[in-house]
Amino acid sequence: MSENDIVLAPDRVEVVEKIKKYEAEGGESFFLDVENDPPSRTIMPDEVDYLNKKLSSKIKCFFARIIEWFAQRVVKKKFDITVEGAENIRDITGGAIITSNHFSIFENLAVKIASEKTKKKHKFWKVIREGNYFMPGIIGFLLKNCRTLPISSNLHTMQKLDKAISTIVKKGDFVLVYPEQAMWWNYPKPREYRIGAFHYASKNNVPVIPCFVTFSKMGTRGENGYPDLKYTIHIMKPIYPDPTKTVRENARLMHDYNKRVCHEKYEEIYGIPVSYGDYEVDLTI
Repeated sequence: MSENDIVLAPDRVEVVEKIKKYEAEGGESFFLDVENDPPSRTIMPDEVDYLNKKLSSKIKCFFARIIEWFAQRVVKKKFDITVEGAENIRDITGGAIITSNHFSIFENLAVKIASEKTKKKHKFWKVIREGNYFMPGIIGFLLKNCRTLPISSNLHTMQKLDKAISTIVKKGDFVLVYPEQAMWWNYPKPREYRIGAFHYASKNNVPVIPCFVTFSKMGTRGENGYPDLKYTIHIMKPIYPDPTKTVRENARLMHDYNKRVCHEKYEEIYGIPVSYGDYEVDLTI
């Protein structure tokens, strides 16, 4: 297929144009959604059984994890996933907060694959946006029942989430939090971070495990006209809270470390400096 024969899906073109615009604006625009998601509503405290204590929640989680098991293998093959830096987490035995760049509805499965490189098995939980909790269909079922922790605009629900995350990491399990907040489709660069992920780690005295996913072209194109991408998940060295620092100080130190190592990994893999306001889809892929 020649370049002239390529037809790009209008909805993806619209998303790319939004990304270009928000990247050029910088600041708080880095956290804005670019997808045309349907309207949602606030999650109330009695709607979420965060730790799956109810029998009905356990049953739904059981079936959701079976579906996830199959989905994980499909995603691994589809994106030809490889993991670099597994030695950095192999000996972690306790709980941790995992961070990653947020660019696809599938990359949480890629990060889950990376998280399984430890000698000790850890349950893998992921924080999701409020709107995703109400998605229909099979993806909605997974987002609601497969060890997911939805954020809410309700204060009391967020207090339940905070307690749930503390319980999970203190049990020795992993929680994936996207500090970039919004998903920017196939966006290769590291973005600005919210402090929340690092606050959770600092408050609960657990490490942050920074992950950064890079892309390379497979040489084929999807139905949307854009290149099919191979994912490489890079696991960086964890950063632990400093017992001589306050929760706030540790959160900021972890934030800055996470940002630095992801910027360094981007520049190492793509061979160009991180820059903003110049985004083009083919810039690095």
